[in-house]
Amino acid sequence: MTHWQSGMSFVAATQFACKEGACMTHQKKRQVLYKERRASFCALHCLKQPSLPTLFCTMAPYTLTYFPVKGRCGALKMMLADNGQQLKENVVSIEEWMKGDLKGSCLFGQLPKFEDGDLVLYQSNAMLRHLGRKHGAYGKKDCEASLIDMMNDSVEDLRLKYIKLIYQEYETGKEAYCKDLPNHLKPFESILSKSKSGFLVGDQISFADYNLFDLLLNHKVLCSASLDSFPALKSYVDKIAARPKIKALLECENFKKLPINGNGKQ
Repeated sequence: MTHWQSGMSFVAATQFACKEGACMTHQKKRQVLYKERRASFCALHCLKQPSLPTLFCTMAPYTLTYFPVKGRCGALKMMLADNGQQLKENVVSIEEWMKGDLKGSCLFGQLPKFEDGDLVLYQSNAMLRHLGRKHGAYGKKDCEASLIDMMNDSVEDLRLKYIKLIYQEYETGKEAYCKDLPNHLKPFESILSKSKSGFLVGDQISFADYNLFDLLLNHKVLCSASLDSFPALKSYVDKIAARPKIKALLECENFKKLPINGNGKQ
């Protein structure tokens, strides 16, 4: 570990190196340390010409272990991207999962698994809440947090209906599902049509917004005309999709090529 990685400032690290009495001149030491710091910064952030901040954090990225699908992690990836956060992904094949070793190590015998340092989380909505608290996406006061919880639970209700269709009733129930979908979208349309900010709760985006946005994108694939009768929802989807970092994620080939669901139906 270099001296600047351990928390020592660049100047202090240079002075320390000089006192160590290495054979290089003082100027050469400064050049080496500068190049080393620049190279490490580039490698971590994938930037060709990075600036060199006074304080530099080398925290490990979040880690997600999941199947090669969007599934229940689309919203999580969108929230991290929108907040400029790194994500390391461990992609698990069905063959590997069926061996049982990984499944046996998971607390509830299921994925996704999310790691934030020493904290290990299962359950996708718990992950969203955790990240919402960390990145200012859980309201500004307790009453907003409670309303966001309510909204997210409502999104989960619709997601469970969607999952049941995809994995159990796709061949026989798709037409009826799409016909009934407006009844499930009306409450969200009503909320957003009254929202001054264009978000579900308060004046800023919350983890429930990322979750609803992700699910609405899935429904646009399932039923292409699903938002035609809901101007507020349509505007909502367009607004979030236009956020620069979310737009970049949605246009990323690695993200685009992921199937929505594990059985190939969408």
